[in-house]
Amino acid sequence: MSGVDAPAHKSGPVSAEVPSEEGPTVIARKRLLLASALLVIVLVGLYFLIPKLAGLKQTWGRLRRGDPLWLALGAVLEMCSIAGYAVLFRTVFGREVPRIDWRASLEIPLAGIAAIRLVAAAGAGGVAVTAWALARAGMTAEVIACRMVASLVVQYSAYLGALILCGVGLWIGVFPGGGSILITLAPASAAAVLAVAILSLALMPDDIGRRLERFANRTTRLGWVAKKVAKAPEALGSGVRTAGDLVAQRRLGLVGALAYWGFDIAVLGVCFHAFGATVPVAILVVGYFLGTLGSLLPLPAGIGGVEGGMIGAFVAFGLPASSAIIAVLAYRAISFWLPTLPGIVGYLALRSTVRRWREADA
Repeated sequence: MSGVDAPAHKSGPVSAEVPSEEGPTVIARKRLLLASALLVIVLVGLYFLIPKLAGLKQTWGRLRRGDPLWLALGAVLEMCSIAGYAVLFRTVFGREVPRIDWRASLEIPLAGIAAIRLVAAAGAGGVAVTAWALARAGMTAEVIACRMVASLVVQYSAYLGALILCGVGLWIGVFPGGGSILITLAPASAAAVLAVAILSLALMPDDIGRRLERFANRTTRLGWVAKKVAKAPEALGSGVRTAGDLVAQRRLGLVGALAYWGFDIAVLGVCFHAFGATVPVAILVVGYFLGTLGSLLPLPAGIGGVEGGMIGAFVAFGLPASSAIIAVLAYRAISFWLPTLPGIVGYLALRSTVRRWREADA
């Protein structure tokens, strides 16, 4: 059962709970200017500090000496990664919602990617933009929460599965490259525990929200807390079951999750090749996923956390620091700027699309 994952579309105008576009326009512009200023400051800091701290004054000069064909291939692969995410989005969110067509399925992810790049915090900016657009499309809050959880479960199941497979394979010697237990078996074990915890949410009763609300009405001390969290367990359980339903239905679009991660990892591998280095696939996968944990740090645009995590992981696997630094910086130049600039265009196009939806509802 997929719980609240039906009906997906509200009848009548969109709920007034979603803030209007005209009100926060000035605030949004100020935030965009502030985020852009912080981004420029961080980039300038990276330009001057990283070569000095690493003792590699020629780092940025070496970026210009990368093989342009390999780097161009990396740009193509990054676009394929974005396309994979759009396919996954359409598969999960487009069911029974006519407004979420292929155009919206591209505009919303692009706008979300731009928000993720400008606001780190584990993708909170992208979630906010996506929820706003889906609400304007006519989805109820319950369905948005359910399908967001389902999308994350599908997306990060590929993440955790790859980390477990490659980490264990490196530890037992199935994959070449080796590595200590701290960077192979330990991350794989943590990923396995997290995967079991997520899948166990499917066992949560369908009416857990109503049970918590009844409990809140009978208690005095914990009643307020129970009311606040009553909807969260229901959305989590419903989302996990919805993801299971999609897998059971063998939806071809779920391959978009593999394409999203796979092509992005391939960009990193191509960047190593561009500067004359070759990294075994399993090490590339583990180093990539360990590095992406740096996006959890609340840094402007996520710059610094991901780079540091990836470089540290590859150095721990025995790669030369100079090769790791130059390849990761080239990868981030492609993965950051290439989606961000179209993402801003996608956000502007999405606002136009949302305006048409509002006119139709009015």
